Amino acid sequence: MTTTETATARPAGRPRSEKAEKAIIEATLDLIGEGMGVSELSIEAIASRAGVGKTTIYRRWSNKEDLVADALASLKAPVPTLAGVSVRDDLIALLDTMMREAGQDRTRCVMNIAMSESDRYPRLFEKFMKQAVEPRTAAMVAVLERGVETGELRADLDVRLSLGTLAGAMMWHIKRAAGEDDLADDLPGRIVDSVLRGLAP
Repeated sequence: MTTTETATARPAGRPRSEKAEKAIIEATLDLIGEGMGVSELSIEAIASRAGVGKTTIYRRWSNKEDLVADALASLKAPVPTLAGVSVRDDLIALLDTMMREAGQDRTRCVMNIAMSESDRYPRLFEKFMKQAVEPRTAAMVAVLERGVETGELRADLDVRLSLGTLAGAMMWHIKRAAGEDDLADDLPGRIVDSVLRGLAP
């Protein structure tokens, strides 16, 4: 192989360091969690906290909003694998994931601070919604639509309204919880069973 061919085959840019990326994400979350708003947050502060150079950050994120959106998305657990057998069981699994991730003090604090600036940073909010919220919404919509098809739920079900009722009830409890210990393990099941009484055929 010639020198030219070798150069062509080599991937462009430096290989990414997972350790550096994790440090940057954690530094971003730490600073927001300590009360620093998105407006106050700077690449310089993140780089200093993470122990990396600014160029290391800019090599991965072109701007602060993209970095913050990725940091927020990292707080979200992956959408759980659903059994696809029982609408009730699948809905409980989705609400349980929501409760576990949002019930953590750090997650709740960071989300509240960052989302309070969504009007000022619409790009951040849009990217976060696409990365972290829309996949969960799509999963719940799919479960509800499947329930209609199988006859587990009413044929005239308003899927979006039902989605809002389930997720809204969970968020109401999360917002009022002082910490993860205040969220009972059986809460997702109780919410789903209460709502399903109105959704059943």
